[in-house]
Amino acid sequence: MRYSMFTAILAVAAIASLPPMAKADWFTDEVPPANAKPLSDVIKSLEDQGYKAIEEVEFDDNEWEIEVHQADGSEIELHVDASTGQITKKE
Repeated sequence: MRYSMFTAILAVAAIASLPPMAKADWFTDEVPPANAKPLSDVIKSLEDQGYKAIEEVEFDDNEWEIEVHQADGSEIELHVDASTGQITKKE
């Protein structure tokens, strides 16, 4: 019993001494800035422009990347500036 307890304590200590797997700043480009328009406002604006079938939303490099299905069945990706809410690119 003493041997297994010692082994368990040693294992926990070894794991605790490992460097953290993710640094706090690794994901900063995936978080909207403080001055970003709320996502709900961005979605509402796109819906008002006729983009009704929004399938996926992702944030990267200060832009919302939003996949939309159009009425004809085609899919496009809209890039929307997080601060202004303006579409910057259509793919």
